[in-house]
Amino acid sequence: MLRWALIFLVIAIIAAILGFSGIAGAAAEIAKIIFYIFIILLLLSVVLGLVGRGRPPK
Repeated sequence: MLRWALIFLVIAIIAAILGFSGIAGAAAEIAKIIFYIFIILLLLSVVLGLVGRGRPPK
């Protein structure tokens, strides 16, 4: 998943260089969406990791 985030980051940087027009603008929007999805997944995994620590191993 981190690989995809880095790929979209590169696409977003290229889009910024090209001026956020046409296809470059669409790629930047996709990169923003993917970024927010990964932030949510990161927070979810951190919360679940902290909750799971309190339980004794089976």
